[in-house]
Amino acid sequence: MSAPEICPHCGADIPRNAHACPECGSCEQTGWSEEAKQQGLDLPEDSFDYDNFVKEEFGSQNRPRGISPMWWIVALVICSLLLLLALH
Repeated sequence: MSAPEICPHCGADIPRNAHACPECGSCEQTGWSEEAKQQGLDLPEDSFDYDNFVKEEFGSQNRPRGISPMWWIVALVICSLLLLLALH
């Protein structure tokens, strides 16, 4: 049996005449069998709600945008030190 064009296990492109998938290592014995071809890939359903997934995983708190005041202080101190070194 020759290698399929797309790995039925992980979905990666498989080079012609490959003996195993370069991404997951599947071969005829582990993932290219007729049963694996019939089952296809285990992809998420069409009804997958990405925004809801992000909200559940990371919470609904919005991160503040912009640079925090602490970084402005650090940048000011570094600039002052560089200016002092340049003057001496």
